[in-house]
Amino acid sequence: MIQLNVEGMTCGSCAEHIKQALETVAGVRSASVFYPQGLAAVVTDGDVSLGPLIAVVTALGYRARVVGSSTGTLVQASGRQTLRAGREQPVRVAVIGSGGAAMAGALKAIENGANVTLIERGTIGGTCVNTGCVPSKIMIRAAHIAHVRGESPFDGGLSAAAPTVLRDRLLKQQQDRVDELRYAKYESILDSSDAVKVIRGAARFKDGHTLTVTLAEGGEGEVNFDRCLVATGARATIPAIPGLDGTPYWTSTEALVSETIPERLAVIGSSVVALELAQAFARLGSQVTILARRTLFSGEDPAIGEAVTTAFRAEGIEVWTHTQASAVSYACGEFVLTTDKGELRANNLFIATGRSPNTKDLHLERAGVEQDQRGRILIDQGMRTSAPNIYAAGDCTDQPQFVYVAAAAGTRAAINMTGGDAKLDLDAMPAVVFTDPQVATVGYSEAEAERAGLATDSRTLTLDNVPRALVNFDTRGFIKLVAEAGSGRLLGVQAVAPDAGEIIQTAVIAIRARMTVQDLADQLFPYLTMVEGLKLAAQTFSKDVKQLSCCAG
Repeated sequence: MIQLNVEGMTCGSCAEHIKQALETVAGVRSASVFYPQGLAAVVTDGDVSLGPLIAVVTALGYRARVVGSSTGTLVQASGRQTLRAGREQPVRVAVIGSGGAAMAGALKAIENGANVTLIERGTIGGTCVNTGCVPSKIMIRAAHIAHVRGESPFDGGLSAAAPTVLRDRLLKQQQDRVDELRYAKYESILDSSDAVKVIRGAARFKDGHTLTVTLAEGGEGEVNFDRCLVATGARATIPAIPGLDGTPYWTSTEALVSETIPERLAVIGSSVVALELAQAFARLGSQVTILARRTLFSGEDPAIGEAVTTAFRAEGIEVWTHTQASAVSYACGEFVLTTDKGELRANNLFIATGRSPNTKDLHLERAGVEQDQRGRILIDQGMRTSAPNIYAAGDCTDQPQFVYVAAAAGTRAAINMTGGDAKLDLDAMPAVVFTDPQVATVGYSEAEAERAGLATDSRTLTLDNVPRALVNFDTRGFIKLVAEAGSGRLLGVQAVAPDAGEIIQTAVIAIRARMTVQDLADQLFPYLTMVEGLKLAAQTFSKDVKQLSCCAG
């Protein structure tokens, strides 16, 4: 019997195709192919040359070598060599980018024995650590502290005073932590690994196995790969408003490093980035006006936008719904926005109308990688693109734009690039918006369930029914459970609450476990906690919680 190591199989169907091909070779009595182990066992009638066996596997696009072989050179489908002088060569993986998806993919590929070349045209670490999650949450937290020092539900018994905002010191504190985390979580890890080579420059595809890199230090080079992971992230989308081009407007990148807090700030946008930073600037001293084309969070359950709008207006933030800017001008340090509700003047203008994938300059068509109309790379659950051996993950794809989704996708892409078969299931994906109150969601909203053909039964619990909220003297928001009609299986949760982000993972686990609302209602939840609100919301399907004693089971 002859045993072959076979690389490149991604499923049981691959194994069956290889089995059928091997059994066509003269002298082969039978073949068994084991996909998880990457092995093929060939039973022959006598002496059978290895060449035809290798050839039929190679012709299908896989790589093969004799188990235990220590001589010769065996050829893989791409024409490259997997065995030279008796030693198997590691898979060569090229990674374009260095953010969450790229780093997770690179590290998992290294762990699985690959040699990795990582190419980055800008700052190591990508959006999250440099210009996204980390600096924004620092700024939001500082703004929260400023807000509660100046105003809280306990002002009747605790003296309050608006703090002096020293923007230069806050900014230094923020950037020092960004630099610290970038070094600890990205730069030092790359520097310490012998299995990864970092190239500074801009990559583009020459063909399905070659990248051309315009090097940062000048000149060009080429990177040959067996597998490639595209993880180039996204950039701010700028709307085509007459007069906007050429003005010193902000995207989130400029807003987060602004050396001043403007007296008046106009914000165009109505979702996550726009609203998180709008509230932060307002709490640090800006007079903020938000222009929303429809409503706040128009893609979510309408109750979410209504609750956040109410909270913002209570803090003095102006929210202009169903409003668009038809023109923008800038002169003498002032923006003037023309809208259908009148003229708006501001010292600074912050644009946060979504993000577009960084794919334009990659020449993806040369490698046969398909994109949608927005330029996003189309991938399957295994992060495979339409091109053999090319994978993609993160914000440059059609996946939800969350760094934890990107990292999970990068890891699974690396597993698949090195011979595995991993998938990313986003059916119970949590999302959190760090406004105050926070917004957290998982699973189906009522409208989404209806579009999916699911009949629903829903309940909404206002926070004045949650003991933790009552003792905090802060009952802004609600918790809504969406269940399947009849079975009671939990389908989705939407929460607007000061600690919604700390609640939602419990809902994720409940949905993953296919729990019913009665299952959730029967669980023990600690008292007094905000997460107890999930239990109380579940109890409303069968009880009037207003008639229950404290922590009633």
